[in-house]
Amino acid sequence: MWALFMRATITVKLVMIMLIVASIWCWGVIYDKWRQYQKARREADLFDRAFWSGEPLDTLYDKIGATPQGPSEKIFAAGMEEWRRSHKQDGGLIAGATARIDRSMDVAIAKEAGKLQKGLPVLATVGSTAPFVGLFGTVWGIMNAFIEIAEQQNTNLAVVAPGIAEALLATGLGLLAAIPAVIYYNKLSADSDRIVAGYEAFADEFATILSRQLDS
Repeated sequence: MWALFMRATITVKLVMIMLIVASIWCWGVIYDKWRQYQKARREADLFDRAFWSGEPLDTLYDKIGATPQGPSEKIFAAGMEEWRRSHKQDGGLIAGATARIDRSMDVAIAKEAGKLQKGLPVLATVGSTAPFVGLFGTVWGIMNAFIEIAEQQNTNLAVVAPGIAEALLATGLGLLAAIPAVIYYNKLSADSDRIVAGYEAFADEFATILSRQLDS
């Protein structure tokens, strides 16, 4: 592999280096997203148990404080903060409290969804472009191989094979970068959608609880 790389022209070498860097970048994004999603799931499970433990919501909000840490806590805090702001000094509620609470939690969910999806476009871009970048390197390498044949006026396989082999290596590197990027993009996108759907379900349940209190 190293011999093929060293024999390649400067253009093919640049293509190979670009594809190797893209592959490393993709694996870095994959590992970072895997850790982030695992942490988000654990945090959501812990908060869900605390939320449904029967503890008063005001007490839970006071425990979380003004600086919630996890995504679920931030969504809950956004709703509770708007809930408290909607109370008048005489104990009554300002009109439209339910709509404002929903919007506050929707904004918090959108922010967390953006964090979960950050980096995924890198996988999509590499997955869609890496094969064509590798193909460009292959075409360029084969073109140089034919030029070398014409210069030497020798069609012996020993003359043709090294140039074609180093050219095909570029295609192989392109596929090596693209295949994991496409697979993990689809998987991580689905995982992100499931996590966000969990946040939205929690926000709906929380809004229903607050709505009951408003009606009572």
